[in-house]
Amino acid sequence: MKFQYALVILFFGITSCQEKDMISSKNSEDWSKRSIDISNKDSLEYGKSYLSIYSQIYSLSQHKTHNLTAMVSLRNTSDTDTIYLLRAEYYDTYGISIKSYFKKPIYLAPLETTEIIIDEVDVTGGTGSNFVFEWQIPRNASEPLFEGIMNSTMGQQGLSFTTQSVRIK
Repeated sequence: MKFQYALVILFFGITSCQEKDMISSKNSEDWSKRSIDISNKDSLEYGKSYLSIYSQIYSLSQHKTHNLTAMVSLRNTSDTDTIYLLRAEYYDTYGISIKSYFKKPIYLAPLETTEIIIDEVDVTGGTGSNFVFEWQIPRNASEPLFEGIMNSTMGQQGLSFTTQSVRIK
């Protein structure tokens, strides 16, 4: 009887922890759920943004690094307009492309946010990794905001900090 109770508790524990339909860097096919054809949309303003991300930071000296989890937050800051993200390209410290996150444009509804997660064990980006985003928005709409949230915990120590994108085009 105790075994049956344990199975029921385990079942509810697992099913209650399942996430809703969240887009993540772990499951790249999810981006296709957001893809959209914007070829018929005219008068969209083009932009390009740069975001610094840290997969690792130096600790104690240049010979010791500490791994970080990075959450890249892609935010539509408009409360009225849908925006379109054309590209999210991840680069390592040396400027070499590591990954392109979607092949076709995706949309973000007004005030919607989605994330890309770089796991703590993924150190391919190194200490100077970065993203370049290309986007299009309706004229006079507010620009998207791209933020990086880096964190790590070890024992009772915690470390977290943020970065914000800058428009480069």
